[in-house]
Amino acid sequence: MKTAVDRLTPLGVMILALLREDDMHPYEMIRLMRHRHDDRIVSVTNGTIYHTVARLEKSGLLAEVGVDRDGNRPERTTYTLTDDGHDAVAEWVRRELPLLERPVEFRVALAEAHNLPREDVVALLSLRLSGLARARDELADGIRGARENVADAAPVIEQYLIEIDRARALLAADHDWLAALLERLAHPDFVWGSHEKTDRYLAQREAARS
Repeated sequence: MKTAVDRLTPLGVMILALLREDDMHPYEMIRLMRHRHDDRIVSVTNGTIYHTVARLEKSGLLAEVGVDRDGNRPERTTYTLTDDGHDAVAEWVRRELPLLERPVEFRVALAEAHNLPREDVVALLSLRLSGLARARDELADGIRGARENVADAAPVIEQYLIEIDRARALLAADHDWLAALLERLAHPDFVWGSHEKTDRYLAQREAARS
């Protein structure tokens, strides 16, 4: 039987993560996500946001805390994160960070990794790094074998290897990028987790509310 975390979509996780910052109404979520360019990763439309918020409320991961009206504008319902919703973000990110086969989920998990302790993220991404190294080396070995005579068979013509060679190159680049990130994360000067709200953050929130 699927749990609430199993049913979470990448957009759902990003909405819950927003509510870890503060209570919000869906319109503010939409504006804030667009301002932060989260729509590079997931689809951010009025319909998808309101539909996802309704599903999260039904699952008990967020709850309504009030309805307000500003002038002639439509009523806006404000939502807060429940304890289950708070835990769901961390559980989902922990599950997705080491996995190689879910690229969209990984991008969201990486974007929300700051919701986990630094040492946990380092451990999870180290597992991913090992997986990337194995996948890269397996592809490299396969390409090498295809380019050589095997059991008196002629080598594979190079034009048939370009896609798999691209996949190997992308794995290698991803591996090297992640190795460099892990070095940065290990440094105490790399800000992580809770920190004082910056002027930039406060300006974003104010713009999203208006």
